[in-house]
Amino acid sequence: MEIRTRFAPSPTGYMHIGNLRTALYEYLIAKSQGGKFILRIEDTDQERLVDGAVDVIYNTMRMTGLKHDEGPDVGGDYGPYVQSERMGMYMDYAKQLVEKGEAYYCFCTKERLESLKESNAEGAAFAKYDRHCLHLSQDDVQKNLDAGMPFVIRQKMPDTGTTTFHDVVYGEITVNNDELDDQILMKADGFPTYNFANVVDDHLMHITHVVRGSEYLSSTPKYNLLYQAFGWEAPTYVHLPAVMRDAQHKLSKRHGDKSFEDLVNEGFLVEAIVNYIALLGWSPADNREIFSLKELEETFDMSGLSKSPSIFDIKKLTWMNGEYIKAMDFDKYYALAEPRLKAALPNTTLDLKKIAALLQKRLETLNDIPRLVDFFQTLPDYSTELYTHKKMKTNDEIALSSLLAAIPVLEGLTEWTEHSIHESMMELVGTLGMKNGQLLWPIRTALSGEPTSPGGAIELADILGKEESLRRLRIGVEKLQK
Repeated sequence: MEIRTRFAPSPTGYMHIGNLRTALYEYLIAKSQGGKFILRIEDTDQERLVDGAVDVIYNTMRMTGLKHDEGPDVGGDYGPYVQSERMGMYMDYAKQLVEKGEAYYCFCTKERLESLKESNAEGAAFAKYDRHCLHLSQDDVQKNLDAGMPFVIRQKMPDTGTTTFHDVVYGEITVNNDELDDQILMKADGFPTYNFANVVDDHLMHITHVVRGSEYLSSTPKYNLLYQAFGWEAPTYVHLPAVMRDAQHKLSKRHGDKSFEDLVNEGFLVEAIVNYIALLGWSPADNREIFSLKELEETFDMSGLSKSPSIFDIKKLTWMNGEYIKAMDFDKYYALAEPRLKAALPNTTLDLKKIAALLQKRLETLNDIPRLVDFFQTLPDYSTELYTHKKMKTNDEIALSSLLAAIPVLEGLTEWTEHSIHESMMELVGTLGMKNGQLLWPIRTALSGEPTSPGGAIELADILGKEESLRRLRIGVEKLQK
């Protein structure tokens, strides 16, 4: 049997981290077993649709490399792959259930349903439908339909016994049927509910594995009963625990938590985001942490899924992102860094590739670049306290003597390269009889004006050039002589 999974997002805005994790796991379940990954757009909830949200879905899938085998933009044998384009079939399937006695027409008004909530002993938060319309005669139903009375179609739940289903993550789950409400399948506007359209589409598209959040566990018995009512085989269920901000709170955009787009805009690499999200609820057998998407496809196994909620740790993602940046091919890295360097250092004549090379091993995110390179543009007004460094064994007096000794040597260089600067400074260290840091720390400080910098004295001097380097060293002398 071919494994077929589907990512079925609703176009209601940004790509939530939990949504992306669901898509990733569905993709990996399919690809790890040589199956197909399908994209289906679920847009039946018309009130929640957001302009441009479909483009967000496509862009996210493209950026992350989660290439779907079938979908609205690539076609396939089981389309259309947009629910609103499949509208004709849902009512027909609902009517099949009515004819089989598994569903019924409900003509109750909104006001009557609201009154049920008010009169319910459990309060307005929950009230089961009282099946007022279940026992209408066929003649009464037909009269109402002929009169154009608004209706919904409800699923008739068994009121005795239990329903049991197996979930890959949570195991066997059993519920009492008398706890289940007669859920609506078709709404008064002629659109199917999310629950009903899901089941019909999953069956018609031959979906074998359904992956979704654990909040849908309570709905799954209803799905199973729909499959039974139609005489269809139910898929394998994989329910995922929540992704949490902390031990008590789920991730939520409303509370300032990041979406996928936010993370990308904040300088996180797509590959690192995907890698990190893969580990939010899944553990490889060897406890490895760094994976390419291809390696995830080869390694992923559903047995590694956890039923415990996962906490989204931005510090862990930041660490992983830094590891990705360090390991990147330089040309690929530079293509990402160059726009940020140009924005941070407008109209500069400095060698941006050299600056990028200095940064690569030090960056945590790409958005760190402006903060780390602004001193190349303008020397900050710094305190001479920076020249004192216990480890380097420097103080103001040593720093001043070091700068005064270095300036004439650097002035005399006919060739300004990293190699020539290094050779001249190492020779000067020997002449002065001091430690390397006692000469190089003051030079680095004078060149950057920062407590830390992405490069040392030699690299900074090479990038800044002879004229600018000497200008900054003389400023350092002036500060120390005051």
